[in-house]
Parts: sequence; structure tokens; C-alpha cells
Amino acid sequence: MGDPQLDESQFEITPFRPKGRQWKWLAGVGFTVAIAGVGTALAEVPGLNRIGPLACSILLAVVYRQVFGYPTAIRNGIQFSSKRLLRVAIILYGLKLNIDVIFHKGLPLLGRDVVTIAFSMGVMWLLARVFKAEKGISLLLGIGTGVCGAAAIAAVSPILKADEEDTAVSVGIIALVGTVFAVAYTLLRPLLPLTPIQYGVWSGISIHEVAQVALAGAPAGVSALDIALLAKLGRVFLLVPLSFILMIWMRRKGTLSGGTKIEFPWFLLGFIATSLLGSYVIGKSILIPAPLMNAISVVSAFILTTAMVGLGLNVHLSHLRTKAARPLLAMVSTSVLLSVVSFVGVRWF
Repeated sequence: MGDPQLDESQFEITPFRPKGRQWKWLAGVGFTVAIAGVGTALAEVPGLNRIGPLACSILLAVVYRQVFGYPTAIRNGIQFSSKRLLRVAIILYGLKLNIDVIFHKGLPLLGRDVVTIAFSMGVMWLLARVFKAEKGISLLLGIGTGVCGAAAIAAVSPILKADEEDTAVSVGIIALVGTVFAVAYTLLRPLLPLTPIQYGVWSGISIHEVAQVALAGAPAGVSALDIALLAKLGRVFLLVPLSFILMIWMRRKGTLSGGTKIEFPWFLLGFIATSLLGSYVIGKSILIPAPLMNAISVVSAFILTTAMVGLGLNVHLSHLRTKAARPLLAMVSTSVLLSVVSFVGVRWF
């Protein structure tokens, strides 16, 4: 008998072709990555480097939304960036928190950090009522001012069930205002009756973002920068207990009002895990080179930027005039009062 004729089509390799939904999902994620990449590149331009890639990317996303509209065809991918990648970024952000250093050197500063957070949230709440500012944005800005800027807002927004537009607006405001304050600190430093250590403490407990603290603290010298970052790390550390307090508050609020049940913020456990990993494993290992850690830090910052692009695409400029103006005024007033009060505390206490 002759060999049966073989059907060669049985042995053809069919290339992987994502279905329509998969393509749209990939396009949505890629779209946010592309805008984040352009924003990061723009942040290298003199002048724009002061506000950083986060603010540049959000501004690009907002402008795109106003000119071209929201790209609804790739909505799923954009929402993946704004929600899932946001949680990944917060988890990776934990690697920047060295708990071991805080416990050994920063405990005396934690008391000041607690006062900073309580003062910022309390004053922001009072001024928001006085100015009749939008409550959701005001709460996010109060937490961002007291804790660690955009990262704190990103971490608590899922817990507070914050609107994505409110979150993006809050992050944009705090990035821009915090940069202005950091630059103002560097200009005022030679005129202030503070030692380098006092100036470092003042910067660390009153400026919003970690990068902004570094910007303000560096001109005062190595010792001032070290103590400034140490004070700032304490505020980042306090993000964890604050998040759990907010979760309990939201659950009670939901129970009293008959609202939906608040899900446990599992990503915070990831934040704690990476903090412990970075503090007691990676930080004490001689096998992991510093360039690798720097690369991880860059990647985590870019992921956070990509997530913020997804949020920025939800912003309507028409809403900014009605929702953001008064919270912005309250936040600037709170930041000024925080700077003055913390200056007095550092100078005389």
C-alpha cells in the first residue's frame, strides 16, 4: 500500500493574533505608555524639569482629552493603566521606604511627621468648608499635602472610592504647587536663620513630594539633604496606618449610610512587603548592585506616570473651573500655614 497523502495544512503554525478586544486593550495600555514617555521626555527640557514627568504627562493627557476627546475604543486598556498599574506602582513605591533607617534614626522625627499630617488634613478640611470647596478633591489634597504628594493620593483614592477625575486633578495640583514651594525654599534658604540641619528638617516635614524635598534640601549640603529625606520617609511610613484608618472610616461611613462594602486594599500589603524587602533584604545585600535598584526606581516611577495618564484622560477642563479652583486655594493656604508653623516649630522647639 502506498503512503496516504498527507494534508500539509495540519502542520502549519498559526501565528498568534489577538482578538479585537485584546488589540483594543493593548492599544489602550500602549497609548498611556506613549503619552507617559512623551511627558517624561518633556520633563528633561529646562524649565519643565522643575515640575517633573508626572505633571507633564497629566497635562498632556488633559490637553489630548480636550482636543481629541476620550478614546472610547480603547477604554479597557486605559482603565487597566489607571487602576491596575496604579496599584503595581504603589507596591513598587514601597522599595523607596527604608523602615530600618526610620526605626534607628528617624523615630524622633516621627512625632513631627504625625503633627504635619494631622495639621494638613485638619486645616484643609476647615478651609474647604470656609471656601465651600469640593469635598472629594479637598480630602485628597489634604492627604497629599500631609503625607507624600501624588503617591499618597494614588494610594488612598481606591480606599476613598474617589472619582478618577478628582484623583487626576488632585495629583496635578499637588505636583505643580509642591514644585513651586520647593523652588521657593531654595530661594529663601540663604535668608533664613536656620542651621543646615534645621533647614533639612523643615523641608522634610513640610514639602509635599520626595523628589521636591530632594530639590529643596540638596543646596543646603549633604547633612541637610540626609535629614530632610529621613523626615520625609517618616511621612511615607505613616501612609500605611493612615490608609487603614481611612479604610475603617469608610466602612463605618458605608454601614451608617447603607452604602456598599469597602474592599480591603490588598495592594497596601504589597507596599508593606516591598518596604520590608527593600529595608531588610535588598538594602543589606551586597549581591544586588545599586544600578539595578536605581533601574527599579525609574521603572516604578514610570508605571505611576502611566497610571496617572489614564486618570488624566478623564479630566474635563470645564469641570476644573467649577471643581478645582476652590480646593486649589484651600490647598495653597494650607501649604503656606504648614510652612510657617513648621518653621516656627523647627526654629524654636
